[in-house]
Amino acid sequence: MSLLPNQQAADEQVSTYKVERPCETPLSSAVKAFFEKHHRFRFVLLVVVLLGTCMVIGDGVLTPAISVLSAVSGVKVKIHNLHENYVVAIACAILVGLFALQHYGTHKVAFLFAPVVIAWLICISGVGIYNIIHWNPKVFRALSPYYMYNFLRKTNVEGWVSLGGVVLCITGAEAMFADLGHFSQLSIKIAFTGLVYPCLILAYMGEAAFLSKHKWDLQRNFYKAIPEAVFWPVFIVATLASIVGSQAVISATFSIISQCSALSCFPRVKIIHTSNQIFGQIYIPEVNWILMCLCLAVTIGFRDTNLIGHAYGLAVVTVMFVTTCLMSLVIIIVWQKNILVALSFLVIFGSIELLYISTCLIKVPEGGWVPLVLSLIFMAIMYVWHYGTSKKYEFDSQNKVSMKRILSLGPSLGMVRVPGIGLIYTDLVTGVPAIFGHFVTNLPAFHRVLVFVCIKSVQVPYVPSDERYLIGRIGPKEYRMFRCIVRYGYKDVHQENYDFENQIVQNISEFIQKDNEEDSLDYNTEMCSTARMAVFSTSTDSVMKIVLSDQENERSPVHKFHVRSSEIDSFTPRKKEVRFELLKSPDIDPRVRQELIDLVEAREAGVAYMLGHSHVKAKKSSSILKKFAIDIAYNFLRKNCRGPDVAFNIPHISLIEVGMIYYV
Repeated sequence: MSLLPNQQAADEQVSTYKVERPCETPLSSAVKAFFEKHHRFRFVLLVVVLLGTCMVIGDGVLTPAISVLSAVSGVKVKIHNLHENYVVAIACAILVGLFALQHYGTHKVAFLFAPVVIAWLICISGVGIYNIIHWNPKVFRALSPYYMYNFLRKTNVEGWVSLGGVVLCITGAEAMFADLGHFSQLSIKIAFTGLVYPCLILAYMGEAAFLSKHKWDLQRNFYKAIPEAVFWPVFIVATLASIVGSQAVISATFSIISQCSALSCFPRVKIIHTSNQIFGQIYIPEVNWILMCLCLAVTIGFRDTNLIGHAYGLAVVTVMFVTTCLMSLVIIIVWQKNILVALSFLVIFGSIELLYISTCLIKVPEGGWVPLVLSLIFMAIMYVWHYGTSKKYEFDSQNKVSMKRILSLGPSLGMVRVPGIGLIYTDLVTGVPAIFGHFVTNLPAFHRVLVFVCIKSVQVPYVPSDERYLIGRIGPKEYRMFRCIVRYGYKDVHQENYDFENQIVQNISEFIQKDNEEDSLDYNTEMCSTARMAVFSTSTDSVMKIVLSDQENERSPVHKFHVRSSEIDSFTPRKKEVRFELLKSPDIDPRVRQELIDLVEAREAGVAYMLGHSHVKAKKSSSILKKFAIDIAYNFLRKNCRGPDVAFNIPHISLIEVGMIYYV
């Protein structure tokens, strides 16, 4: 059920996979087989997942707008003559400042977040207790579900419609997943159950007590219920809390888009890690400015928290319902529970959420259309990108270069093999990509050592660095052709810098030493390109070592190469050199030593990065919709997103591109 069919059995051997899960039950196997067999239902599942994801992104637009505007609008309680335009202008100024500061990261001001939130919870709970005691102590009876039932029974349709506003009481819970990257599940449960939930209950009961004595004073009743003596401190804390809440949702939006991009469901974007100490704090410039423009458009366009609330409520409850539906699948497939447990969960929570959705849908003409439009736009972008990427991968899979052709060319591959290492980037994890045939056709010479590099994301959050590289050989040993699969989790940092080349060389050298057990293989089948791939990390008994040293203090080794200090470490003031040394070992096979020497000499000669400058076009027999999706939409996204050379940090001086047209 992966997004791209490039998963391997070796990926499940990564240590971060949950190996303690129970054996598959017949029900979980049947559900997985059902989705794997029926393409249409996989499509429906993908659309549902994208809908929930896009609603979360829409939440990232609406939350800052409604939070900041509602907080700032409280000033009109004290300054009655303040024009609405000034309130909107102040809210917009705060939003611009909030988004403008994103590139600095949250780590510099994160120490203020917890005190602000705690102060906010203390304020609203304190004000709530005051209002309960001062206006209506009997409001505690509202905790009984009987009053909810009695309210709906007496009000009928009007009570059902009011649920569209009640749903705003639980907004924010849908973004709680963003906390999992920074806190444990237990700490979140304790904080929510022991502090957040009681404070919210007290705050809402206090508002209810105030409204029971001021039934016609509905506009900005929260600020009107604040005692005069503490109004301005509470107002300042409320504004700061709205900024903190907005920051949390913006960070969550960055995180979910980063993961979607890693899973080939969003165009490549620039991801900047803003903290060296705290992992997971990222900043995406393109997304940040798009969110800012959309937030300003919503704030200026609606100018009313009630209208924004209609849109906000629909987005939140849709995310919750999608989460419930997907969670029922998780209960069956991942947790291996009985189907009755999953159905009970789906019916109980799903029916409540559908009730809220039905009330929010009638608010579509009054602002509820905003999350629908935003989600449709983002869904179109994400689905077109995923569809085009899948078709491109399918073309590569169906047009591999046969091993018979490679073997017929001989060790020289029918051209001059010059010193150096050629890294050929491809999405394929098996076989030789079609782009290699174009390289052979268009280039009169090729490097002595060829490495087909596949950088892919696996279905775990993180992959340990010592399990990241999967190395194998393509063809006989004298061909000097290897495959390197670089595996990242969807939350991992993609940093292909100078050390990337060294790590590949070191892992290939480990593979060469371990590959000496078998001298002959049958290379007349396609299976040879996938055989005997293994994970290697630098071992203590390796005959080839990487040494980092000062140039002026080291003698010249047997095999070494220089790298500029700026490429090694931006924090290293003195110029360093990286070198490979072959240790003297009488036990090493002469053929292995010669292959290692060839590898080191090729690295000394330099590394070239080879990418296919592909242009994807729909076949002439394709439908009009497919031609529009591929020829216009997908190619537009490819031209305006970050290219693979930028995404992989490939130096332009070492880049070779060969054009190729993909007819999908």
